[in-house]
Amino acid sequence: MQQIAIVGAGGFGREVKWLIDDINLLHPTWEVIGFFDDDFPSNQKIDSKLHLGSLQQLNQWQQVLAVVVAIGNSAIKRQIVQQITNKNIYFPVLQHPRAIVGKQQVSIGEGSIICANAIVTTDIIIGNHVALGVASTVGHDCRIHDFVSVMPSANISGNVTIGEAAYIGTGVNIIQQQNIGAEAIIGAGAVVVTSIPPKCTAVGVPAKPIKFH
Repeated sequence: MQQIAIVGAGGFGREVKWLIDDINLLHPTWEVIGFFDDDFPSNQKIDSKLHLGSLQQLNQWQQVLAVVVAIGNSAIKRQIVQQITNKNIYFPVLQHPRAIVGKQQVSIGEGSIICANAIVTTDIIIGNHVALGVASTVGHDCRIHDFVSVMPSANISGNVTIGEAAYIGTGVNIIQQQNIGAEAIIGAGAVVVTSIPPKCTAVGVPAKPIKFH
């Protein structure tokens, strides 16, 4: 069993713990030693004994340790990964046993999380530290850059490119051949029928930018 820790003790962190437990039911692989979180509130829904400390403690960890960054916010996730400098740390890919990932020309970068019932088809490049939420889908020939977060039940059609650290909300539908700019935020339930520029928030049916950031 390989030791693994989760960065982020919030809701998504607990979901990732469940994902790891389901992996272990089929193929005992991981020993979850706990959570690292700089902001560990008293009402957290995990046992305080599993709180291993802050990122500072993680960067001081002396043994080889697998780490998964379970943060839904794309920008914060990128900031946290950039702050992890410990050479003993490595970032595995975690794929739920009920996720379906095609065998033909699918590349998944380190630290990425493929949740239960997600579907990834064929000829797809997924970057580092990407999260594909429960029951999300990614069609053929997509390119999803580093630190993207795709929330549950989002559907990404074929030949879509999603820029670095973009956030795709719950239930979003993106039609084929569109581009989502880096750091864009697509609000829940939006339908993307034209490309979305970087660093904006887009909502609605069809999705349109409502503000830039």
